Amino acid sequence: MTHTTDPAFEADGSEEQVTGGGRRRRVKGAETAKAEHSKAGRGTDGEHTKEAKAKRGKGVHRRKFLGGMAGVGLGAVAAAGSTFALLTDAKGNKAGAATNTATLTVPDLLEGTTSDGTTTFTLEAKTGSAEVLSGVTSTTAGYNQSFLGPTMKWTKGNTNVLNITNSLGEDTTVHFHGAHVPAKMDGGPQVAFSDGDTWSPTFTVKDEPMTLWYHPHALGTTAKQAVHGLAGMIIVDDSDNTTSAALPTTYGTDDIPLIFQCLAVDSSGDIKYNLSGYLGSGLSYPLLVNGTNVDDTTLTFTATKTRTRFRLLNASPSDIITIQRSDGGTMTQIATDQGYLAEAADVTSIRLVAGARAEMVMDLSDDVTLQAVVTTGWVRGGSGTYDFLTVTASGTDTPSDLPSSLRTIDRYDTSDFTARTITLGQSGATMLINGSAGTSMSSMAMISTTLGSKEIWTIKNSTQLEHSFHLHDVPYQLISVNGEDPTGVELGWYDTYEVVGGGSIKIAMEFTDFSDDTYMYMLHCHLLQHEDEGMMASLMVTDS
Repeated sequence: MTHTTDPAFEADGSEEQVTGGGRRRRVKGAETAKAEHSKAGRGTDGEHTKEAKAKRGKGVHRRKFLGGMAGVGLGAVAAAGSTFALLTDAKGNKAGAATNTATLTVPDLLEGTTSDGTTTFTLEAKTGSAEVLSGVTSTTAGYNQSFLGPTMKWTKGNTNVLNITNSLGEDTTVHFHGAHVPAKMDGGPQVAFSDGDTWSPTFTVKDEPMTLWYHPHALGTTAKQAVHGLAGMIIVDDSDNTTSAALPTTYGTDDIPLIFQCLAVDSSGDIKYNLSGYLGSGLSYPLLVNGTNVDDTTLTFTATKTRTRFRLLNASPSDIITIQRSDGGTMTQIATDQGYLAEAADVTSIRLVAGARAEMVMDLSDDVTLQAVVTTGWVRGGSGTYDFLTVTASGTDTPSDLPSSLRTIDRYDTSDFTARTITLGQSGATMLINGSAGTSMSSMAMISTTLGSKEIWTIKNSTQLEHSFHLHDVPYQLISVNGEDPTGVELGWYDTYEVVGGGSIKIAMEFTDFSDDTYMYMLHCHLLQHEDEGMMASLMVTDS
């Protein structure tokens, strides 16, 4: 039941395509094929418990409405008003249609070797093979294995040494996505290392408890290497954190990683990563969870504890993944990209753009099936609803109430912050930031700031394409999303957030701890094809 999307070309030269957000039309032609499709629709990460309960049964909340409008332009959403109904992709709905079951594979835990407060991790980026389409062997890559990588557990306050060997046959880097580390250790394109070499970044873990991940970040090859499997999760732990002590933390038992990938694959198993590949014929767009294709397989997990924590990572190159329960029930979201929320929030869905993470818990007295709703994020991609995991409730314990406060989040007063505008643009098939294509270190736009600077950025999407804005180095707060004040889980900390076609977000951040006059951080679209096509700029943080 692998879902195949081959657009039907109409007599007038246009093509019509059904996605998870509904039907859209795109003009056929060499230039317009490269220009990609129009995306929009503001997503929701959920609402606070009281708000959600108050609004149930009272029609569609505006944020939920916008969240369902991926695939139509922001202007069309605004013009349509309340007459638009939520769009769904009935043809892509796989819910309840799986013919197989398989036990959820939990990635190995790589805790490293600790001595005198220093933890050493050893990784090898290497090629391999795996089944991405059932019964078809694909050439893949992974860290310490053929596909994907182990989960690393970092401890706040410890010094990390990572010995990473490149056995790929080409240059690579390893970026620690979301980590607050020195620019030289961040794994950006400046520190690419060759086949046969070992890179050994060393840094002190300053991050609060959160879910991070690691993946390549070399110029022009990020999408290629990541889609072939170079991705893994990072858990940051802190034994002194009282919230962490009150939450499930036993890896593989009640603390479960879920890595989602929607890929593009042809019938021979070749995984596509660029525009020409995605525009080929006969492609399938399988959804993988922890490396297993769930197109016609529902994974199973037996929860031996009543309360189970799930760490969600959208490692797709471009597509949007929304997590929900098949029974429409609530999940309790406890974290965004950059750690715990101020308080736990009941949500009915969690929307993750490419590169984003979230954490949620469920107290299980009955079995639950989790669904993933895939929405095309790029020129073409996956769509549909998948029953990807059935959780069997077998716990007999009674967990304590969750803490009423998970974390203190002081909202920024941005009245004296330095203001900038970052414009996401496009010229044909080339993607731009502030008018420059970041396909080389010398050609990309440079954002310069100083240590201790507090800034508010308007990220303006001048295209009609979906973008996922990722900032290296420091977390940011959402100040507005398409002109609206953030609410609910949007009040958490982020490093990756959706910027819809024609939309904008305002974000605020403070540059702390690290400065360098040689090595730079990056800011870019985390649709990996857009990054490789130039939508990346450099960020230089200096002492003065």
